Amino acid sequence: MNQPHPPEYSLSQARSEVLQQLEEWLDAPMLILSFVWLALFVVELIWGLNPFLDTVSTTIWILFIFNFLLEFAIAPHKRTYLRQNWLTVCSLALPALRILRIFRVVRAARGVRLLGIMTRTNRGMRSLSVSFRRRGFGYVLASTAIVTFVGAAGMYAFEREVPDGLESYGDALWWTAMLLTSIGSDYFPQSPEGRILCFVLAVYGFAVFGYVTATIATFFVGRDAEDDAAEIAGAKSIQALQSEIAALRTEIRALSQSHLSANSLSEQPDSQNQS
Repeated sequence: MNQPHPPEYSLSQARSEVLQQLEEWLDAPMLILSFVWLALFVVELIWGLNPFLDTVSTTIWILFIFNFLLEFAIAPHKRTYLRQNWLTVCSLALPALRILRIFRVVRAARGVRLLGIMTRTNRGMRSLSVSFRRRGFGYVLASTAIVTFVGAAGMYAFEREVPDGLESYGDALWWTAMLLTSIGSDYFPQSPEGRILCFVLAVYGFAVFGYVTATIATFFVGRDAEDDAAEIAGAKSIQALQSEIAALRTEIRALSQSHLSANSLSEQPDSQNQS
């Protein structure tokens, strides 16, 4: 006889289902708000925000906080939820640090800005991953575009004030694109924050470049496989092997028939002698 689940188990399951349903409902709005927040962050790094855009950014930040607190209240396992979303917590906490006087120091502010680049980019990529659950290549392309634009904004913010640094956002965007494609550039970051960001971008580019190359190669190989007139690597060798196997089968069949014929002829004299 099946025993009913304990009340704690039922409540945990119900909370998990409600949390999953809530995340599905808010996928599209959170994705749009994440892109807008990232775009405003790029504008802030390059040109700064006017009062209206700053208000929009703060409003989106408050909505993200409300969404996180709501999901945290529904989550059945609080520690697990925090462990899985600790970067989201950082991305929501860092904007509040601007109101603290200690972070008005230039070096501390630059460090907070570097953390903000990483955490906000991670939040945008996580929101994007929900929409590309079964489209790995599309997710990689979209996330790479986000990393390129935000990374370029960060490099420009850190390197525009150093001697012979990046003079425009276009130069920073070109430099970041060359770094991610492993082509490289003659310019090397000079600020500590720029060097750290350069290392992070290089690691990301190294990890993604192999995946993109393999996906493109698989695409072209798949097209050749679907085309009957296309020559596939190793096709001639396979055809030659098939021909040899067919010839061996024919030869084995002929030998078997000759062996049976010889046995039948040898059995006929024996039957006559017995008679």
